[in-house]
Amino acid sequence: MQDPKERPPSGLHDHLGYWVDRLRGLVSGSFEALIAEQGVTVAQWSALITLYRGEAQTPADIARHIDVDPGALTRLLDRLESKGLIRRVRDRSDRRSVTIELTTAARKITPVLAGLADENDRAFFGVLSAAERRQFQRLLAKLLRGHNVETPAGWM
Repeated sequence: MQDPKERPPSGLHDHLGYWVDRLRGLVSGSFEALIAEQGVTVAQWSALITLYRGEAQTPADIARHIDVDPGALTRLLDRLESKGLIRRVRDRSDRRSVTIELTTAARKITPVLAGLADENDRAFFGVLSAAERRQFQRLLAKLLRGHNVETPAGWM
């Protein structure tokens, strides 16, 4: 039996982590539904936009950029390759070295997916003013940096 002087344990709804996870699930689920019509998943979109913007070219760099383990990335790239969206290109001087290239189809669909990502962001974060959004980004960056996660420079 609990001592009446003791505080009761905190409840589920008392935890910010619960609410952050709820929001993440809503944002991600909505985006997943939007891009499903284009035949890709959120994880596949992450790799496609990373390649499209030139932020990574090798499997190892892509895995680091989108924060997945190399095994998961290999499976993701296999699926993108089977869909005709990427191709693996072996280095002629070092056959062990591979870069990933987008196909013409991927170059056409990736901007469409980016537009859907923008639309999803507006749907969820459009309730915030520009100043509130910048503050939210700064707070997210502070929390992530506190756990040694790199964040975009513009979020400082």
